[in-house]
Amino acid sequence: MGHSQAEKAASRERVLRIASRKVRTDGIGRLGIADLMKEAGLTHGGFYKHFTSRDDLVTQAAAAALTEGSAKMERAARKNDRDARAGLIDAYLGKQHRDTPATGCALVPLGAAAGRDGTAGDLHIKDAYERQVRAYLDLIAGLDDDATDARAEAMLTLSALVGAVLMSRAVADEELSDELLETVNDQLKRRGGTPPPAA
Repeated sequence: MGHSQAEKAASRERVLRIASRKVRTDGIGRLGIADLMKEAGLTHGGFYKHFTSRDDLVTQAAAAALTEGSAKMERAARKNDRDARAGLIDAYLGKQHRDTPATGCALVPLGAAAGRDGTAGDLHIKDAYERQVRAYLDLIAGLDDDATDARAEAMLTLSALVGAVLMSRAVADEELSDELLETVNDQLKRRGGTPPPAA
């Protein structure tokens, strides 16, 4: 790859990285090209060297944001040698995840956008969202020793994780926000046979 092609690829990657953070914090509707390019240190006119349209950027940014979560979830599961499922739950329902949506799991902020027809302006967010849901279900089910109910438990676990983080970010009362994370964490671990921590 020539120097100019390498620079172009690096610039495109930088724009995509910033955009994927913005769709997680602001949603897909509020992603402005001018501000995005300025933050990336590029001119507004240079946008079309990297993407065919705003819809193209949004689709790719949403897909990148969704995909990034898999590696984080796998790392979280590996942190707890004794109980990978508990490690994943702790990381997902931690205050750090709640408080840093720009780098958090994109299933939480992109659910509403994907839940609408998912193809507004030729966006295919629903497809990317579904791929990520399936990847998480496989990951969580693979952590369950009881293969009989592993998929059902994975669906329940993932739904509870995403819902708890969504609500904990949405409520104004910080105590309620903390309680949502802690209670769902405790209940999911009880379902998985992990004893709650000693008081």
